[in-house]
Amino acid sequence: MRMRKKKNGASRLAACAHLLCEKPETPIASAEADFHRPGELHLEVGCGKGGFACGMAKAWPDVNFYAMERVNDVMVLAAERAEREKDGRPDNLRFILGGAADLGAYFAKSSLSRIYLNFSDPWPKKGYAKRRLTHRGFLRLYWSLLREGGELWLKTDNTGLFDFTLEEMEALGLAPYFVTRDFHATPEAEGNVMTEYETNFSSQGIPICSLRVKKQGELPPEEKE
Repeated sequence: MRMRKKKNGASRLAACAHLLCEKPETPIASAEADFHRPGELHLEVGCGKGGFACGMAKAWPDVNFYAMERVNDVMVLAAERAEREKDGRPDNLRFILGGAADLGAYFAKSSLSRIYLNFSDPWPKKGYAKRRLTHRGFLRLYWSLLREGGELWLKTDNTGLFDFTLEEMEALGLAPYFVTRDFHATPEAEGNVMTEYETNFSSQGIPICSLRVKKQGELPPEEKE
């Protein structure tokens, strides 16, 4: 469903410009670039209204978080949410207006410790497979940006996307160390920060699928079609 255009969206986003990262001349290699301190870099791709990103930034003050969103009017809501956090705006959170295909322009290879994919668009039509954020093309991109030992964490309510993700990972020789089709029933759910979608789906009794995979070595060269 297309989101209704936000009134004064451009000016509202401009008011939050201090939270937004412009595309850097040189891809970001460490937390010093935007946070002026050491620490791990974590990235959420497709942050929606910002609930997860804000929650994680507050729960993990020693970690530096980036939250990426490609839709301007959704980014407005995420940035404004960060601004009005009741305990103060998290100083370890920045937003990027863009899509996953732009990640290589923002981040250097081996710069990220963790990437989160939360309730990504499943693009269910067969011809749209390459648009899915867990298509092998995107997985290769994430892998290049993760440091050795870094991790990719995924949550989704869509079993079709989950099955597709497992197939794509298998094709690349990736073996998740954690896989479940009922995330909230596992010990790993302790301390979980829920997204807006997750809260809604869980209230309806819809189980959440999740997986986690750790970078251990490089991927094999891409085969030419």
